[in-house]
Amino acid sequence: MYTIQDLYDLNHTLAKAYLEQFTYPWEALKGIKELILTLGPSLSDYEEIAPHVWVHPSAVIAPTAYLGAPCIIGPDTEVRHGAFVRGSALVGAHCVVGNSVELKNVILFDHVQTPHYNYVGDSILGYFSHMGAGSITSNVKSDKTLVVVKNGCETIETGLKKFGAMLGDHVEVGCNSVLNPGTVIGRDTNIYPLSRVRGQIPAHSIFKTQEDVVVKKK
Repeated sequence: MYTIQDLYDLNHTLAKAYLEQFTYPWEALKGIKELILTLGPSLSDYEEIAPHVWVHPSAVIAPTAYLGAPCIIGPDTEVRHGAFVRGSALVGAHCVVGNSVELKNVILFDHVQTPHYNYVGDSILGYFSHMGAGSITSNVKSDKTLVVVKNGCETIETGLKKFGAMLGDHVEVGCNSVLNPGTVIGRDTNIYPLSRVRGQIPAHSIFKTQEDVVVKKK
């Protein structure tokens, strides 16, 4: 099962020291709110534009965007028209949070793009990962039972009711795909548009269907 070190270059997030405490990335989900509340006051080059909302001066925030507390918006990040940051969102540098995008209890590493109609909840998106238009993380199972991460015959119980997806660095998710609760995608993997994804997906792969995942040619 992929660990934090397998998925992410921690040099590209303000959450580096926090994430280094954990083995598996989903273990970090419970503490994101507290992380932001602790980290925010220490960011001397950020502005607290509302209580517990810290924004770097170089970020561009559309007047119609909503920034819920607590959150951190990094340098040169663009939060576009109608974006809804519900709270507990740590957004890195050079990111895009786009039109009608909703973020909740997430860490977005630097250079992450969620540009069009994405829902990202209870998830961590790695460096230079990209969610295609309309792709979402489904973060609660329909039967409301706790999420289990699966990799073939290997399973790990997370103890979490809400757990969306873990995207490794440089993951590309195609348009209108659904990442089911507990999805973990290895680095540099591409997900075809209109995909339904569950479990752990290998790094350096192309996901065509759940039964057809091929290794990228070098």
